[in-house]
Amino acid sequence: MITMTSTLLEQLNWRYATKKMDPSKKVPQEKVDTIVEAIRMTPTSSGTQPFELLVVTNPDKLAQIQKAASDQPQITEGSHLLVFAAWDNYTKDRIDAVTDLNVEARGDLPLLSAYYENLKNNYLPRDAEVNYAHAARQAYIALGVALVAAAEQEVDSTPMEGFDPAKVDEILGLKERGLRSVILLPLGYRDAESDWLAPMKKVRKSAETLVTHID
Repeated sequence: MITMTSTLLEQLNWRYATKKMDPSKKVPQEKVDTIVEAIRMTPTSSGTQPFELLVVTNPDKLAQIQKAASDQPQITEGSHLLVFAAWDNYTKDRIDAVTDLNVEARGDLPLLSAYYENLKNNYLPRDAEVNYAHAARQAYIALGVALVAAAEQEVDSTPMEGFDPAKVDEILGLKERGLRSVILLPLGYRDAESDWLAPMKKVRKSAETLVTHID
């Protein structure tokens, strides 16, 4: 186990994509709240935060989602399932809401209004799929923050792309809300004795292979 005084690199070395979780262990609400707050604080393009987060604990919903995700066991073995759902498109109302939020916090500055008007001029004419893809990339930024936050809280997590988004959207009623599921993140605690991956050494490319320095 890591400790709360461990370094970031130690926490990242501790975490792995947990394959088997212990269903008898529930993540305390304060830890979930911390992870969710870290997600809320994630930086996004132009501060739009073009996604929503669903925290699913309903057993029936989890069972349905598991079927739509190739029966991956962590979905029901974990105590919480985070579903990152991106905006299906950028709209005038959505960008105006971001503008209003900024004005409320920072004041009605001409620069703010001009910035978000320019954003609308650039985003609104684009194809909806282009805008969705952009929004989904922002959700992935939040996923990265969530993985680090979970490790800092000594909570195991498993990012999942292997699911049927259309089915998950239907299960959670996302289409009606203008949202599309992007990625799933079960939270729980590893069952180290039953997880084949738990004892294995972490494998990453070397810095020399991954990083190019351009001076």
